[in-house]
Amino acid sequence: MARHLITSALPYINGIKHLGNMVGSMLPADVYSRYLRQRGHEVLYICATDEHGTPAELAAKAAGQSVADFCAEQHDAQKAIYDGFQLSFDYFGRSSSQQNREITQEFARELKANGFIEERAIRQVYSVADGRFLPDRYIEGTCPHCGYDKARGDQCENCTRLLDPTDLINPRSAVSGSTELEVRETTHLFLLQSKLAGEVEAWIDEHGNDWPTLASSIARKWLTEGLNDRAITRDLDWGVPVPADVWPELAAQGKVFYVWFDAPIEYIGATKEWSDEDPATRDWKSWWYQADDVRYTEFMAKDNVPFHTVMFPATIIGTRAPWKKVDFVKAFNWLNYYGGKFSTSQQHGIFTNAALELLPADYWRYFLMANAPESDDTSFSWEIFSATVNKDLADTLGNFVNRVLSFSLKRFGDTVPAGEAAGAAEEQLGAEVAALIAEYQGHLDTLQFRKAAQALRALWSAGNSYLETKAPWLEIKTNEAGAALTLRTAMNLIHLYGVLSAPFIPATSAVMRAVFASDDAAEPQWVSGEQAVALDFVAAGTSFTVPPVLFAKITDEDLAAWRERFGAE
Repeated sequence: MARHLITSALPYINGIKHLGNMVGSMLPADVYSRYLRQRGHEVLYICATDEHGTPAELAAKAAGQSVADFCAEQHDAQKAIYDGFQLSFDYFGRSSSQQNREITQEFARELKANGFIEERAIRQVYSVADGRFLPDRYIEGTCPHCGYDKARGDQCENCTRLLDPTDLINPRSAVSGSTELEVRETTHLFLLQSKLAGEVEAWIDEHGNDWPTLASSIARKWLTEGLNDRAITRDLDWGVPVPADVWPELAAQGKVFYVWFDAPIEYIGATKEWSDEDPATRDWKSWWYQADDVRYTEFMAKDNVPFHTVMFPATIIGTRAPWKKVDFVKAFNWLNYYGGKFSTSQQHGIFTNAALELLPADYWRYFLMANAPESDDTSFSWEIFSATVNKDLADTLGNFVNRVLSFSLKRFGDTVPAGEAAGAAEEQLGAEVAALIAEYQGHLDTLQFRKAAQALRALWSAGNSYLETKAPWLEIKTNEAGAALTLRTAMNLIHLYGVLSAPFIPATSAVMRAVFASDDAAEPQWVSGEQAVALDFVAAGTSFTVPPVLFAKITDEDLAAWRERFGAE
């Protein structure tokens, strides 16, 4: 079987992430990883917290902590939430690791040796009060376009216009609040993307046609506009230091690499972190270096696409070393909150910790993937969330499981009844299930998550339609053996749902599989359409238990309370 390397965009360290972050990278990567593992593939799913850059320093300052302590604490807090969502990372690392530092510095040395990094003098804002040069995001002021008084030196978050620090009205240091700012000359390292543009374009021409339109169009737009040389160092106290053996003067000045230079390299760094935990059995280089047998898939929201499809490939190409480049980029649009953007900095929307306080992870996992913003932006509303949970999870799946098992327990006891031989209705059901499994599998193979959720929902609905057609509560009055067959067939569907639903709702899947005493509740192997036709996974005579209600319905009172707590505008 193929080896699959999977990464999701690194969640930034400056606070708990919202649901838009979850559905735009980590959750679909987890669904795909789980699916591939069930199919028997070797999978390595890598992620990490992105811990360098200006926002980390500002967030630490606001929290009254050192940056190192802040990042360590936030890493643990984020990892706990991702565990709560049952994200099945093989390793969740940190971009501040020693492994990432060493690999990033080695990349820089190789780029320098190959003529793709050079020093350039630029003019930059200097804060006299802080005694330091300020990155653009460290400068705040009033936006000249919309009047927003907390615009940053790189962009106004209110009107989204790109800015230069000199555009701001009444600029001030975000560190100290001082307005004593000067423009001085300083030296930084530049990645000469212009010299690599042709090679990057050739690489995208070779691979990008297979990507979703969203990813390929963004990459080509950047290429069309032209790749400019980019500064890859900053004047910060926290980051990967410039290696002193190559740039002693810049190292002495405390220069560190730009976060978007070292963050993608952390995919490799985190893999080495994983390998270093058990070097006897784990080989990180086999996944990244001369890894021709590896298929590499990246998951990210659309704002991350340029860095992963242009800047990071340019970095890899420039090393002239056989590092693995991405094969498939799965990009997502925005999940909005009532039409407005989710925002970490403005605390607008539903954040992942709050979501888990309200309901277990499977409610959110299914809803988010069934409404994933793949083809366009989508908008979260409590009304849509409630309707999806109540209809699909509580009524279609949960009610099916409960009424089949409860009725069989009442009429036939706590073992799967035998009944008569399967007939035309069961044959028709088997053919329908086989076709739906093939459809479901095809959508997961091509990373079409909304369509996969629709096919999974149709599988659940097929069981309900069969049950309504056979009506065992009536059938038992005249044909007890026929009713037993109906219930046995329905119980086999419960087993099947437990296997096939695992990528989307893993906790509920485990509950469904544990219903039957003979069933192994460990992670299941996949069931193909051909294997499912007979619907004979669970033998007559197997003991079973009736689980608690799988999904509670969301009430009008719940909706009212949540709308008031989180707002609904």
